Amino acid sequence: MAAHTSDPATGRRAHSRKHLLRYRLAVVAPTAADVVRYAGGWLCDRTMAGWEVTVVLTDTTDARPLEILGATVLDLETSLESTVHDTWPHAVAVAPELFDADPRVRRGVLDCLDNGLIEVAVWGEELPAELDARLGTVHHKLSVAARAFKGCALAAAGLRGAEIEYSEVFRSGELLLTGAWGGTDLVPVG
Repeated sequence: MAAHTSDPATGRRAHSRKHLLRYRLAVVAPTAADVVRYAGGWLCDRTMAGWEVTVVLTDTTDARPLEILGATVLDLETSLESTVHDTWPHAVAVAPELFDADPRVRRGVLDCLDNGLIEVAVWGEELPAELDARLGTVHHKLSVAARAFKGCALAAAGLRGAEIEYSEVFRSGELLLTGAWGGTDLVPVG
């Protein structure tokens, strides 16, 4: 019988070590509502495609909207304080305001871009100037199921009635544009 742990990050790492062949997406954002609004359909589609999706938030008070999409939610401070970082994601999505506000997140994103080993996506209209020249515009066309689950997640986040577009737009690094990891669901715009 496996030992029970009260630390969700430790449990998530143990799970990831058992499932090394699954693709992993890590999302870093302030709140669940931000993630659902800008990337909820993409997260849902990746979950349905077998990806392990983990969302790391500065405010974890309402994780239910992300659980509807199939994501695991962790606290940013607890995750970054951990001394064990042995399972790395294949892709990272980041809220631009967290890139600007947290130097640890900024360093992590720039390191991912500099090494070119991990997909990097940023959402929102206001892109940090430091990233503007390094990221191209891409979009993900949402499946019908992702649109339905995103609608439920938006309602759970208190954003009932928010418009659900047919695609979500991101800015992404070159790795996504080359189709790394056997193709990508994010395609260049234009």
